[in-house]
Amino acid sequence: MDVWSSLMDGFATALTPMNLLYAMIGVILGTAVGVLPGLGPAMTVALLLPVTYVLEPTSAFIMFAGIYYGGMYGGSTTSILLNTPGESSSVITAIEGNKMAKAGRAAQALATAATGSFIAGTIGTALLAFCAPIVVDFAVSLGNPSYFAIMVLALLAVTAVLGSSRLRGFAALGLGLAIGLVGASSGQARLTFGIPLLVDGIDIVVVAVAIFAVGEALWVAAHLRRTPLQAIPVGQPWMGKSDWKRSWKPWLRGTAYGFPFGALPAGGAEIPTFLSYVTEKRLSKHPEEFGHGAIEGVAGPEAANNASAAGTLTPMLALGLPTNATAAVMLLAFTSYGIQPGPLLFESQGPLVWALIASLFIGNFLLLLINLPLAPMWAKLLQIPRPYLYAGILFFATLGAYSVNLQAFDLLLLLVFGALGFLMRRFGLPVLPLILGVILGPRLEDQLRKSLQLFSGNPAGLLSEPIAVVVYIIVALILVFPLLMKLWRRNHPATSLLSATATRGNAPNDAA
Repeated sequence: MDVWSSLMDGFATALTPMNLLYAMIGVILGTAVGVLPGLGPAMTVALLLPVTYVLEPTSAFIMFAGIYYGGMYGGSTTSILLNTPGESSSVITAIEGNKMAKAGRAAQALATAATGSFIAGTIGTALLAFCAPIVVDFAVSLGNPSYFAIMVLALLAVTAVLGSSRLRGFAALGLGLAIGLVGASSGQARLTFGIPLLVDGIDIVVVAVAIFAVGEALWVAAHLRRTPLQAIPVGQPWMGKSDWKRSWKPWLRGTAYGFPFGALPAGGAEIPTFLSYVTEKRLSKHPEEFGHGAIEGVAGPEAANNASAAGTLTPMLALGLPTNATAAVMLLAFTSYGIQPGPLLFESQGPLVWALIASLFIGNFLLLLINLPLAPMWAKLLQIPRPYLYAGILFFATLGAYSVNLQAFDLLLLLVFGALGFLMRRFGLPVLPLILGVILGPRLEDQLRKSLQLFSGNPAGLLSEPIAVVVYIIVALILVFPLLMKLWRRNHPATSLLSATATRGNAPNDAA
């Protein structure tokens, strides 16, 4: 009851006209910069930090919260329309969302992303308010071996279900892990080829923008003369009954993935979006649509993305532990006002914290109010002739890649990895395992090193935690189950033939 009354006091503060104005500014700015490749919520908060020094703390953090949630949603817009993720957490959305857009269902993809973001963000914020102590205790209880096991599961689960073959999936994953190894590790430079600018590694935003945006632009340019220019239809502006029916369960499952992973110090939004995609592909009644524009592949990952945003704030507020770049910048903002996040924050700065949490509910509602009616307008971007459209994509991709570090060298990397993205499309390699390898490779190595250090180099230490053991069992099942199924079908050809015949016989009924 105390939590409820504190939350009501927070709403009373956040709903004042000036604070509502700051929330609106934050949501609009966050969505706008989330649309631009490379200009994510972390950079926006950092750029606006000096401006907010003239504001009192409560108003400043209400605006920061709007920027955070707006940036999380804005990244899905370019992922769906232009196959260009603005953030690494929007990579998954590009897979099915862009295929839906090309099939004339861009408005539906944007609508399910907006609605899923609203539902997941609202549920996640409610969990932040009511379940923060439980989630924080669980996050703190996990050790390095459990984090390492969870990351291994994420790598193998995604790689095993994408692409035309497992071999191509693991080949793409190997490329991603190799890119992730570039840079200094324990004071030793690796794969830098004597180039000092590579010592700090290759930024994931540069790689993601190159593989998706530049690779896609080169692929379209290579086939532009072979295929006539066609305006892609926008389609109906709202979700139909079947779209709602296929989306609501992925929204809830994505929320269940996103919030706890966002609260983990090694979590973030990338892992739950990957796992949500894999889950929806496994559970979908239309698995054949995945890779061709399945709405579940947009609804689940987008819900996981926004639920993780609320989860990220849990350890930041309760422990002073940021789990991603935006939370780190917000932590800097707290300290600049002389406020120290941690266990005593809810007591020492209760009104500010509860106003911030209440503003997350308000920001979610404003996002839905602003973006849902604009879905058809955003979708009309696809009717721009392709030469002009992809020229704009390349311009913003170049701007986004350069703005990450303000280094001209990143533009060279953009071209190199863009060519790699083109070759991967040419030879049928899935791009997602590569991106996953770049994101999780350095984290995986860090958790492995820490785990081995804790147990003096003994590999048995990786099995020292019950959660790690359970995860490894799941990993073994993922690897062994397809082999067992193949052996079973080889030893029971008559049963397999009967099953295939029954499936073909039921196909007309299913279609009907």
